Amino acid sequence: MSLNIPGLLVMVLFYLLVLGTGIWASMKSKRMQDSSQANRMEIALLGNRGISMAVGVFTMTATFVGGGFIVGLAEAVYTPTMGLTWAVMPVTAALSFIVGGLFFAKTMRDRKYVTMMDPFQIKYGHLISGALSVALLISDIIWVTGTLIGLGATMSVILDLSYSLCIWISAAVAITYTLLGGLYSVAYTDIIQLCLIFFSLWLCVPFILMNPHSADITKTAFNATYQAPWIGSVDAERAWRWIDNFLILALGNLGCQDFHQRTLSASSSATARIICFIAAPLIFIFGVPSVLIGAVAASTDWNMTTYGFPSPYERGEAGQVLPIALQHLTPNYISIIGVGAIAAAVMSSTDSALLSAASIFTTNIYKNILRTKASDQELQWVIRTTVVLVGLAGTSLTFLHNSIMVFWILGADITYTIMFPQLVCVLFFKISNGYGSIMGLLVGVLLRVLSGDPSIGLPVILPFPGCTLEDGVYVQRSPVRTICMLSTIFVTLSFSYLTTLLFSKGVIPERWDVFKVKTQKIPQNLMMSNGTTKTDEEEKPEVQNETELMLTTNQQD
Repeated sequence: MSLNIPGLLVMVLFYLLVLGTGIWASMKSKRMQDSSQANRMEIALLGNRGISMAVGVFTMTATFVGGGFIVGLAEAVYTPTMGLTWAVMPVTAALSFIVGGLFFAKTMRDRKYVTMMDPFQIKYGHLISGALSVALLISDIIWVTGTLIGLGATMSVILDLSYSLCIWISAAVAITYTLLGGLYSVAYTDIIQLCLIFFSLWLCVPFILMNPHSADITKTAFNATYQAPWIGSVDAERAWRWIDNFLILALGNLGCQDFHQRTLSASSSATARIICFIAAPLIFIFGVPSVLIGAVAASTDWNMTTYGFPSPYERGEAGQVLPIALQHLTPNYISIIGVGAIAAAVMSSTDSALLSAASIFTTNIYKNILRTKASDQELQWVIRTTVVLVGLAGTSLTFLHNSIMVFWILGADITYTIMFPQLVCVLFFKISNGYGSIMGLLVGVLLRVLSGDPSIGLPVILPFPGCTLEDGVYVQRSPVRTICMLSTIFVTLSFSYLTTLLFSKGVIPERWDVFKVKTQKIPQNLMMSNGTTKTDEEEKPEVQNETELMLTTNQQD
């Protein structure tokens, strides 16, 4: 196969369009910085908290409709051992938006946080917030790596370009417009990318469905034809694993900075919530094409195509089934359009991860810990430097392993088993304190490491109920990550209550109280149904003012 010149030209035009949009948005950001009295760092990271509802819906949706979403959906539907019942990404993404809109968006936007780490910084101090911020940075680097792997594999299949060249070019474009314009560039390029994803994928669907080498997908859904029915099933042996995966995808996203960055940048808390609720149903529209492509791939006699025998699954290429289907089941010009959609999806997720990492490092590590008196100009350069370094680190890791699944597992472990339970405790439970947070973190990480994961070479040391030996390797059947997440919440709250009680009663000397928990009152109930204690309601104005004062002080130092 020779270099696909038309495809290359189309990709060059697409990259120029995205880059041009990013540069235009950066000029808008620069004009706002020059004309506004607002904090320049807030303009770069949060768009001066002035993102409109329409732009917010686009950028929120585009952040979730990434390369892993599009390619992973098709892979799940196509894989004989999984099927549609395991392709839950649209449902879980919608659930993330709804839960985030109901419980997180208003709480965090009203308190005017800059990042999701601000409540940790205010309540627990620099030590704990710094450690958790580093964990989030690692997570963002991992997400960059995973998204770029999907793009590199796709472009190398369809365009016959070098795998590494595809990755580096795409990373360079995303890094360039992100460091130039911050959130404005990311948000406005998301509009272009989401439109391209929508029209490109839906344009490919009719050609995929009408190709002569595939059976009727309505018949193969429940009947084995060329492989197992693509509708799939969840047997009793894998039910807990399905539940675990579902909760990871639904709640793990709420432990990511890029989600909260969109709600914090909204023009008001009401707008932030509406953005989440509108994005929830939209996500399904972008998931349907991938589901149909995966179903057609599962219904195809590959021996009759230019791909030949054996099938992608038997060759170990199920992860690339979407680009393979586009290349071998559609005309050449259609496959080129399809790869543009994947490139757009990947870049919309990559730029979000880059900006997320820059926000966390600049605000919660550099400004609040390392250089408390840093100027606005200095912080601007820190943001740009962080975007470049995170981009380079994430891109470099693509050459260590070519499996999206490996990096997805690592990223999910950080956001779901570590960050999500910590965020729930610090936001909604007044009793939580630094001692509980540290103990919860240690217990959660220890449980996760001991429970193992054969897919990333981590042996099972602590077998949970249902753990079985398969081909000489122990495999957990229990919802391991959910157990770790719930254990983190339980230990955090229990140890927080215990330490507060011990310090308040004088059992432990006050001079040993590093996190100053003795001044905290022990609430009668840990939490009310609306997410606050009765004591919280009475003291709300004081707490609110303290939060705003802390953030303002941090920004003016």
